[in-house]
Amino acid sequence: MNAPLAGLRIVELSSFVAAPLAGLTLAQLGAEVIRVDPLGGGPDYRRWPRTDAGESLYWTGLNKGKRSVTVDLRAPEGRAAVLGLITAGSGIVLTNAARPWHGYDALRERRPDLIHLEITGRADGGTAVDYTVNAATGFPLVTGPADHSGPVNHVLPAWDVACGLYAALSITAAVRHRDTTGEGSRIVLPLENVALAIAGHLGFLAEAAVNRTERPRIGNALFGQYGAPFTAADGTTFMIVALTARHFTDLVTLTGTGAPVEALAKALDADFADEGDRYRHRAVLTGLFTPWFRERTGSEVEKALTGTSLLWDRYRSFLELVDSPRVTANPLFTTVHQPGIGDLPAPGSPMTVNGAHAPAGPAPLLGADTEALLQERNPS
Repeated sequence: MNAPLAGLRIVELSSFVAAPLAGLTLAQLGAEVIRVDPLGGGPDYRRWPRTDAGESLYWTGLNKGKRSVTVDLRAPEGRAAVLGLITAGSGIVLTNAARPWHGYDALRERRPDLIHLEITGRADGGTAVDYTVNAATGFPLVTGPADHSGPVNHVLPAWDVACGLYAALSITAAVRHRDTTGEGSRIVLPLENVALAIAGHLGFLAEAAVNRTERPRIGNALFGQYGAPFTAADGTTFMIVALTARHFTDLVTLTGTGAPVEALAKALDADFADEGDRYRHRAVLTGLFTPWFRERTGSEVEKALTGTSLLWDRYRSFLELVDSPRVTANPLFTTVHQPGIGDLPAPGSPMTVNGAHAPAGPAPLLGADTEALLQERNPS
């Protein structure tokens, strides 16, 4: 694979999710990403999930394919070493822990075409993490069962993930700008603004501003469309989504509910070709479709669904997923030997470029590249 960012060196001073994910994304596009940590590792070096021996599967997952340098970041010599890596390389910094000594103003004096991206917490300069940003932006109050009275936090750190991808995109755009103009860039990316932007793009904020209403909590239903979970006779549960009139027609045909659905439409003066009517009357429609699923095994349901236009899949645990062909037969994954852990399936870049995924590599041992990289700067 011809890596599009080959030749770029990015120095990452980071921890937790957003900034390391940005560095991982850039590394999988071919950049040389050097993660800099304090001696003994940063605050995320032992973060869960961990192996029984205490090795962080989280840390190794987010640092695949990077190089690792550890120095005493409080000592002048350690700081000088990091500054040398930045200014002698491509002059690109990725951080969520900017300090004055490696902030934009200090570094730009050494490298006028510096590209410096800093991930911050709140837009007003305050501190924040994914779960506090999530609490402040409304989503936990519309997540969870309809009859639940308190907030429900997400399990996926969605804002960290989106922020990391925005950060990687921002750096590639800044590199393009520098290649064209010779100018560097100072990029500040507040995690809070990522969440607010997505809430705005998806209409959550416009709905509140224009309609002056609160989004209802609807459990596992699909807002504004028809989607619902159904459980088969053997306990296998499927998520079924009907986004179009064709999808809905196939669901009615599959479940043999044509006559009752037609009678329901007439009684309610509803047009189920319209997604709004399907959403408004979702509870009674789900009641009509449920017996068909309860009378069949998961395998029978799966076989029947395969011949339709419906959007569907069955719910799987992570333990089921890791042993399924979606992982074991997917060229996204390769078996990587991770020092200290052993062999494990590791995803490369999710996109293909000219038909190939950028393969995954193991995460470095903490500090493994310190001597080589510092000697590179001072060969004597």
